[in-house]
Amino acid sequence: MGLFDKLKNIIKKDKEVEVYDRGLEKTRNEFNSKFKLLSSKYKKITNEYFEELEENLIMADIGVNTVMELIDKLKLRVKKENIESVSDLTEVIIDELMIIYIDNEVIVNKINFAKEGPTVILFVGVNGVGKTTTIGKMAQKLKEKGKKVLLVAGDTFRAGATEQLVEWANRTETEVVYKENADPASVIYDGIKKAKEENFDVVLIDTAGRLQNKVNLMNELDKINKVIEKFIPGAPHETLLVIDATTGQNGISQAKSFKEITNITGIVLTKLDGTAKGGIVLAIKESTKIPVKYIGLGETKDDLQVFDIEKYIYGLFKDMMK
Repeated sequence: MGLFDKLKNIIKKDKEVEVYDRGLEKTRNEFNSKFKLLSSKYKKITNEYFEELEENLIMADIGVNTVMELIDKLKLRVKKENIESVSDLTEVIIDELMIIYIDNEVIVNKINFAKEGPTVILFVGVNGVGKTTTIGKMAQKLKEKGKKVLLVAGDTFRAGATEQLVEWANRTETEVVYKENADPASVIYDGIKKAKEENFDVVLIDTAGRLQNKVNLMNELDKINKVIEKFIPGAPHETLLVIDATTGQNGISQAKSFKEITNITGIVLTKLDGTAKGGIVLAIKESTKIPVKYIGLGETKDDLQVFDIEKYIYGLFKDMMK
């Protein structure tokens, strides 16, 4: 069974597929309306058709380099397979987008849990992207899997950050470590110490979201990493960069900046349901080579999903598979 047919036959009753379907509706509607206009305008595949298709894909924030690569591959396949009809090209577009994303790599989107002792996950990102909310949603998911979870309020600069994390701890019935007006590294020290002594399974650490002064942030993250490493060799096991999908290309700039500052192991893309430019998932992978590990597709805890490329492509192109 080809990829196109495989996606068409994804189990519709799968709860996660429904979340992708609903969360990517804005992007899908925007893209499909443009694609339908294109299909009604061009019955045959021409250079003009490719030019307009390229423009539409770039407008969906898929990323210029990805789009150029895709168009080149489509042109090659059209020539090689003698494809003449625009309607016959849909399957090829979906196939090639998948191939480009995977890029002959094994996409590791699972969390790297420690074999023994607490798994430490550090969350970084600018203010307002949904870091604290993401931590709360992840805490709930981990709790439901039977994990003993500790939250650490390492963002001691933003007004309300600690209160917000404490609120999530209450909501998810998890424990939280915090100190008012303290150095972030000292709060994290207390958190890691508690996690080891009391046998927590997972530690989720919030950090300050400043990017204006890279040197200060680099020094702070370096200090935090050393504190964690001292207690738990090899930790943090994950450093997840949280990006707001609605910021589009600005989110890609943030990813590049944070990549220069610290070792980012994965990206959490929030508020994907709030944008018509959901193609940013592909653009981020192209620009940074960092895997998207989680995506936020709504307000509830179930709307934070482990990123699945097949369900994502299905969510984008479902209406074109009929």
